[in-house]
Amino acid sequence: MKLTKKQQNFADYYIELGNAEKAAIKAGYSKSYARGNAHKLVANVSIKNYIDERMEKLASERIMSAQEILERLSLIASAEITETVVVANAEGYAEVEKPPDFKVQIQAMKELLKRYPGNDKLMEQQLRKITAEANMAELKVESVKNSSNETVEEKLDALLGKISGELDD
Repeated sequence: MKLTKKQQNFADYYIELGNAEKAAIKAGYSKSYARGNAHKLVANVSIKNYIDERMEKLASERIMSAQEILERLSLIASAEITETVVVANAEGYAEVEKPPDFKVQIQAMKELLKRYPGNDKLMEQQLRKITAEANMAELKVESVKNSSNETVEEKLDALLGKISGELDD
């Protein structure tokens, strides 16, 4: 059964507002009719079917597909996507585009790997290598911040020794 323009407007407003009485009034029904009969409009099979179809369409437009999720994870893992962060500077504040940090990239890679279990051993080793490189970069920054009598090169040599021992295990 085809909906009248008023019924279609009611259904659209009902989706928008979530309130049958307000939707009926906004669609052009009188206040007294809306107050007593709005629930009947929602129960009308044709209107209900129309609302269900529209809600399905809206949901499919807003929800990411599996393909979109995998593409986004790949962009994050390869640092091709950036996020805008606000940083303080001499003039006040500025927005800066920042690539994902190593931990976020590694997490994205792990999520991608869950979906491709075929090359577990190779992928596991590559992931361990990337994790070690990320840890090394973080420790490099930390050692520069907390520099003591020991030189940065000595700290890096010690760290590389630990990492190579870890990879040999």
